[in-house]
Amino acid sequence: MQETVFNALADLALKATGQAIPPSRAYLMEARLAPIARREGFGTLADLVYCIENRQNPVFRTEVASALLTHDTWFFRERPVFDTVINSVLPERLAASPAGRLRVWCAGGSSGQEAYSLAMMLEDEPGSSLRSAKIEILSTDFCKYSTEKARLGIYNHYEAQRGLSIFRLMKHFDRMDSGDWQANETLRSRVSFRQHNLMESASGLGKFDLILCRHVLSGMSKAARMRVAEVLAAQMAPGAVVLLGEGESFQGLTNLLEPARDIRQGWVAAGTANRVAA
Repeated sequence: MQETVFNALADLALKATGQAIPPSRAYLMEARLAPIARREGFGTLADLVYCIENRQNPVFRTEVASALLTHDTWFFRERPVFDTVINSVLPERLAASPAGRLRVWCAGGSSGQEAYSLAMMLEDEPGSSLRSAKIEILSTDFCKYSTEKARLGIYNHYEAQRGLSIFRLMKHFDRMDSGDWQANETLRSRVSFRQHNLMESASGLGKFDLILCRHVLSGMSKAARMRVAEVLAAQMAPGAVVLLGEGESFQGLTNLLEPARDIRQGWVAAGTANRVAA
């Protein structure tokens, strides 16, 4: 790949999504953009870049930036996190809620597996106080295609079996004539999906008691991670918790959040960790 082409695409990804793509991953750019280039009739990625730079088409620019993101996810990724959410975080937040309702945000939720996993656990846990609780789950992602896929809840056989037990697959999904699996109406009714860029304000989404932002920060520049910390902190209800992915941290990025004392990968509003633990 020509250096000028790589630089143009890397700059697009950085400005649009905060992703910092190193030159060593140029081969991923070619693989991810090849389908778009073929569809649009571009002979090379240089032609695609020329189109982006010389035509004012924000929809196409967003599609290209989305294609450069990593969308890999699966059901019940890092299962202990879901156990912590169900057994600890949500019950504690519910007990502290005067209205008896909670809001959960899966930020950067890709094609919906994380949100549906949580919804399934809320449905399946026997005797849990959460089963009858009013818990709203919202999943957002920058990519329009991923958001639409999540809303439909349709997964191919590989995606459906990745992380799902046979019991949950048969209980919560319907087999389609195509061989794909679709989340049933009951499961889909428990989750809502919206397209949103974590680099932009999320004030229109409201406040949340729990925010899951896992495996989103890893590929971002430091400036972008700082911005995401600000965006998430602004949407935290009093006592809210943010959960990051394994190996991710806000350390050194913000003075708005601090590590939760008793929740692995959890972050709370600055100055409240001791109070939350107590």
